[in-house]
Amino acid sequence: MDFDQVRRDWTTLGERDPLWAVSVAAGKRGGRWEVDEFLALGRRDVGRARAWFAELGLPTTWERVLDFGCGAGRLSQALAEHADEVVGVDVSAPMLDTARALDRSGGRCRFVLNEAPDLHVFPSGSFDLVYSELVLQHLPRRVVAHYLAEFVRVLRPGAVALVQCTIRPLWTMKGVVWRLAPTRLVRLAQRVVLGYPAPMLMTPVSPAWLTAVVEAHGGVVVGCATAPEPDTHWASARYVIHKPAGES
Repeated sequence: MDFDQVRRDWTTLGERDPLWAVSVAAGKRGGRWEVDEFLALGRRDVGRARAWFAELGLPTTWERVLDFGCGAGRLSQALAEHADEVVGVDVSAPMLDTARALDRSGGRCRFVLNEAPDLHVFPSGSFDLVYSELVLQHLPRRVVAHYLAEFVRVLRPGAVALVQCTIRPLWTMKGVVWRLAPTRLVRLAQRVVLGYPAPMLMTPVSPAWLTAVVEAHGGVVVGCATAPEPDTHWASARYVIHKPAGES
């Protein structure tokens, strides 16, 4: 699996069923997500993140936010309620078309297509929050590492990122398939057996590995919360990454 294949897959998913591809919930496939219900998921997740930031003594409002892998914009719009500007970036042009069509932020959201495996379109120190959920889990490990370095680079000194990654499959029937079956077979099963418009890669990343990558590029993990996510058949971790004030 390489980055270009992931980009092609998510372009197809964005064309065929964008809201379901962002949040794979039972009964929502085939355009069955209600827009208000879908956007409420973003407000729920951002609300939880802000509560965590408050516990850590971190800001809960921001000037400029990067929503990495913004998809249809559910998090972008929720973040815009607490920020002056939110820049949503994604590799899928159809996803961004949906995000623009659903945007109710009153101009506080801007959506940018970035088909490169980096964030060179943004200068260093551009954002005081980078937010990414349900995105890095779909990328090859080497690309995850590169984006983690980029998150630290584009943060302003003293700013933070919230990043979610999958850790390991659960011991459910589907989780066992993820544990034992090769990626090629999983992709085939998703297309042929489950009827997905395009496959969705899942990449496990350990907290120790992520922490080492972040520290190698000048960031510090100041919070880590792990939890099983039965709907996806994976355990995930969410991390708060701080860029020290002395870093450029």
